Amino acid sequence: MLSLPAPAKLNLFLHITGRRNDGYHELQTCFQLLDYGDQLEFELTGESEISLESNLDSIAAADNLIFKAATLLKEHAQIKSGAVIKLDKVLPSGAGLGGGSSDAATTLLALNQLWNCGLNTDELAILGLKLGADVPVFVRGYSGWAEGVGEKIRTMVLPERWYLVISPDCEVSTKQIFCHEQLTRNSSTITIPAFPFSGTKNDCEAVAVKLYPEIGAALDWLNEYAPARMTGTGSSIFASFDTRAAAEQVLAALPSELKGFVAQGINKSPVLQALGNE
Repeated sequence: MLSLPAPAKLNLFLHITGRRNDGYHELQTCFQLLDYGDQLEFELTGESEISLESNLDSIAAADNLIFKAATLLKEHAQIKSGAVIKLDKVLPSGAGLGGGSSDAATTLLALNQLWNCGLNTDELAILGLKLGADVPVFVRGYSGWAEGVGEKIRTMVLPERWYLVISPDCEVSTKQIFCHEQLTRNSSTITIPAFPFSGTKNDCEAVAVKLYPEIGAALDWLNEYAPARMTGTGSSIFASFDTRAAAEQVLAALPSELKGFVAQGINKSPVLQALGNE
């Protein structure tokens, strides 16, 4: 049995710099991992099936990235064993926090070890890209800079500040955001800035606020305390603080219709630490 976290991430900025012929978008982003997220438990079985259990009211295993990740690895490595996977879901869906991608990455890392697949990080990251552009970020397990469709990753050491993350009661469709006719798709490319928040933006924010007024209302509220921004394609927003106490003070004033948490930005995934990986 193996129990591992699946940490959240924040996109400190997100620029859409173009659109490829295959429909995917070229982007630049800086992402930072958080010491907060879901928890997964893996147990080998004598059967060949993969089963998924969750604290959610309902979960369609076949459509879940955890199940897809396990199945993909099993087929790729020609594994005959099965596994029981239990998910303690904390991160909201459609929130731009990378919850599903992080769950998938943790699944690949955990089962690669439990099944003795012997795949290295690069091989797991290539597999993960088949599941989504953010999965390799969590497989590699370091905060950093990403380009292309998100697969070109460069490790960065970022200030480990405290963040207040707020999630309005809406689930954003990434596909809807990227297909929207008003999405900015021609931001100029930039070099790695000294601090990724200054002089940058989230190109998806304006469209998300238009489609989901709850996000705009949450941004207006948080901006009263600190500069706020949406992460990824939303719906969660965040602001950074020098201390945990400062972030928690604002969290205590959070309106009842909003949910939030305080977490610290980290540069190395706790999954790597738990598995003893560099």
